[in-house]
Amino acid sequence: MTDPIVIERLSKEYGQYVALNDLSLRIEKGVCVGYLGPNGAGKTTTIKILTNLLRATSGRAYLNGEDVINHPKSALDHVGAVVETPEFYPQLTPRECLSYIGTIRGMKSSAVAERTHAVLEQVKLLEVVDNRTRTFSKGMKQRLAIAQALLHEPAVLILDEPTSGLDPRGMVEVRDMIKELKKTDITILMSSHLLNEVQEVCDKVAIIDRGTLLTYDSVQHLSATKGTTVVINTLNPITAAEFRAVKALRGVRALKRIETLTLVAQLDGGTKEQFTVLRGILATGVKVTSFIPRRGAIEDVYLSLIPEGEF
Repeated sequence: MTDPIVIERLSKEYGQYVALNDLSLRIEKGVCVGYLGPNGAGKTTTIKILTNLLRATSGRAYLNGEDVINHPKSALDHVGAVVETPEFYPQLTPRECLSYIGTIRGMKSSAVAERTHAVLEQVKLLEVVDNRTRTFSKGMKQRLAIAQALLHEPAVLILDEPTSGLDPRGMVEVRDMIKELKKTDITILMSSHLLNEVQEVCDKVAIIDRGTLLTYDSVQHLSATKGTTVVINTLNPITAAEFRAVKALRGVRALKRIETLTLVAQLDGGTKEQFTVLRGILATGVKVTSFIPRRGAIEDVYLSLIPEGEF
């Protein structure tokens, strides 16, 4: 079976500047991949080539087995995308926006009407289906853009920094929407600068820098290998015996006291393992007032791969 997204030795040059350098990546069906890298790493360039907004200097890109560079129309038939900041004609309503997009895509009016209700319900905009988009917040416009991308039931969804510029509520709404989409067979590629967001939402992570792929791995595997650093605050100073008991717990790689009421632990695994360790600490009699992961596995990997000064 052909992978939904295949990039083979893709390069893009602007004169002497190399935006993509022999980039290769294969993304499997039904996974959500976080595409990470510093500014200028080549994330948006990759996405624009995949969506036929840019021409590659060399290499190949395939969507659902179709060559994007040589056969863009057929390659993009089953792809939805939101690239950069979405804008709409301010006098149009969501219903009219989706009708317009459906017409361009050659969809039947009955199918557009049916899918309009479904996708607006999915992005929680059904109540404002006939409101003018000029009254919409940035978060609402972002959700409407995703609705447009989903209208024709694509097999692949490409999102370029979907929560960029949103307020906290808008960010949560978009993340929750992506989590719901993951329950289907859709394949999602989303670029982001937010490492915690990627760790929370995505199944896999691809990190690039200077147009070159540095790593592609599952969040689960990275969490298992890198572990998590946790800051533990206690109500009372921990005794020597309690310290030894906590240090001996399964899943605790290392433990040190940094202040009278504060410990730092390096733990194996992800959130499930964190819960097990916390339960074990409480069982020792230590009164924990807070248990805070300081940095996730994705951040550890990112910081180890990206040179200082490239954030």
